[in-house]
Amino acid sequence: MAAEYVLHTAHLYGDLMNTYGDYGNIVAMRFYASQIGVDVDVELISLGDEFDDKKYDFVLFGGGQDYEEQIVAEDLKFKADAIKRYIESDGPLLGVCGGFQLLGHYFLMADGTRVEGISVMDHYTLNQQHSRFIGNVLIKDEVNGNEYRGFENHQGRTFLGEGERPLGKVLQGKGNNGEDGGEGLVYRNVYGTYFHGPIFTRNGNLALHVLQTALERKYPEVNWAEKMADIKPEAF
Repeated sequence: MAAEYVLHTAHLYGDLMNTYGDYGNIVAMRFYASQIGVDVDVELISLGDEFDDKKYDFVLFGGGQDYEEQIVAEDLKFKADAIKRYIESDGPLLGVCGGFQLLGHYFLMADGTRVEGISVMDHYTLNQQHSRFIGNVLIKDEVNGNEYRGFENHQGRTFLGEGERPLGKVLQGKGNNGEDGGEGLVYRNVYGTYFHGPIFTRNGNLALHVLQTALERKYPEVNWAEKMADIKPEAF
């Protein structure tokens, strides 16, 4: 028997951009959704595939190595308009590391090579030639007071732009760039982060928030806050 409620998920370039097990974010969403009778299905959207902005209720765009990111960047421009429409219609999206970077204007690789993003958001990423930000991270969301824990491993230094705010203030670690004290981003219902591990499995409070956001967008007639009130966030 089919579930009464279903969230359709697009995993952007999940065959190329899943270096640190970013698919685990979908696993976490399924875990929480199953507790309230909601199914979460997944479709891989990769090279040459169309992205239908009307079809999906959640999008995951994970991180990858430099080689894969350059290949993805060439294909991604053909999906840019649809991704922009999805974002501007408040579609929930999680971008991790390279996926987060490619939604912005550009990023510089360690050797200085410039890789163009799709500019659907206003951030950009500079490089570090002989260094990386590696280690445990603790941040605090200054809007809702939640704390999130994770692990960072990135060469890029991202700087946010118009309409974007950090996902949290860095209490431990380097964050986006090691300079302005922010980690990740929030823009409308888009969440970007350098957290690997992945972020939803270790931070159930964020997973539940994004899940509720997706459900309220698709099924606004349902009181999701009430249905989800008894779900306890867990750390896997």
